[in-house]
Amino acid sequence: MIVVTGATGNVGRPLTQALAEAGEQVTAVSRHAVAVPDGVRHVAADLAETASLRPALEGAKALFLLLSGDLHTPEARPADIIGLAAASGVRRVVLLSSQGVATRPLGPSRVAMRAVEDTLRESGLDWAVLRPGGFASNAMAWAESVRTQGTVAAPFGDVGVPVIDPADIAEVAAACLLDDQHNGGMYELTGPEVITPRQQAETIAAALGSPVRFHELTRDEARAGMTRFVPAELADDTLDIISAPIPAELRISPDVEQVLGRAPHPFSGWVARNLGAFR
Repeated sequence: MIVVTGATGNVGRPLTQALAEAGEQVTAVSRHAVAVPDGVRHVAADLAETASLRPALEGAKALFLLLSGDLHTPEARPADIIGLAAASGVRRVVLLSSQGVATRPLGPSRVAMRAVEDTLRESGLDWAVLRPGGFASNAMAWAESVRTQGTVAAPFGDVGVPVIDPADIAEVAAACLLDDQHNGGMYELTGPEVITPRQQAETIAAALGSPVRFHELTRDEARAGMTRFVPAELADDTLDIISAPIPAELRISPDVEQVLGRAPHPFSGWVARNLGAFR
C-alpha cells in the first residue's frame, strides 16, 4: 500500500489517481473527508498532529510526504512523521521539498525543509526528494478575478521563472514511489520555459479568446495576500525568489525528462486543462 498525504491538492490528487490506475493499493490522506477514486482508502489526519497519521500508515510500504504551509514554520516538527513512518514499517518515502533548499538555503522556511531532508536521508529508509520551483497552479489564485473582472493581479509582472505543472510533479513522484532506480534521487523540477506573470495572463487570455488586464501589485500588497494562507516566513522566502531569481532559479532542469522520458508540460498546457476555472 502507498500512502499519499495532501491527497486533495494539485499534486496529491493526480498522484493518487495515477497510483490507483497502476493497480496499487492507495490510502489518501487529507484533513477532511473527500471523494477519492474507486478502490482508494481515505483517512482523515492532520500532519501537524503526527499521531493522527498512524492509522493511515498501518500496512504501508511507501509514503508520499507533502508538507502544508503550517509545517514549514520553525516550531513545527514534520521530521517526526518520518520517524513514525519508519516505526510503522514503511520502507520508502518520497518527499516533496523545494528548489529553494538548494538556491536559498538560509531562508527560514528552507532551513526547516533542509532539516526534514536530512532526517529522511539519515533514516535508513529508501528515499527520493523532489525539489520543484514555482507551480503553474499558483495561477489558480487569479481564477475568480479573471472570471468576474477580466483581471490578473500579481507582483513583479515582468520577472519570470520556469514554473512547473503539478501534474508533472505527480508523475515524477509516482515513478519514484514505484521504481527502485530512483532510490536516493534528488530531482529539481521545473517547466520547459521561463514565463513572467504578465505572460501567464496573456496565455490565459489567448486560451479564453478574451482580453485579460494585468495589474501589478507591490511587494507589500502581495505579501499581505499570501500571509492569509501561508506563514510569513514562507511568503517572504517565496517573494525573494520571484522578485529577483538567481541564475540557478532560471535554469531549465533536465530532471523531468530524465525521469519521465518526455519534456515537462508548458504553462499553456496547464491552462488548457484548467480553463473552465477561468471562464
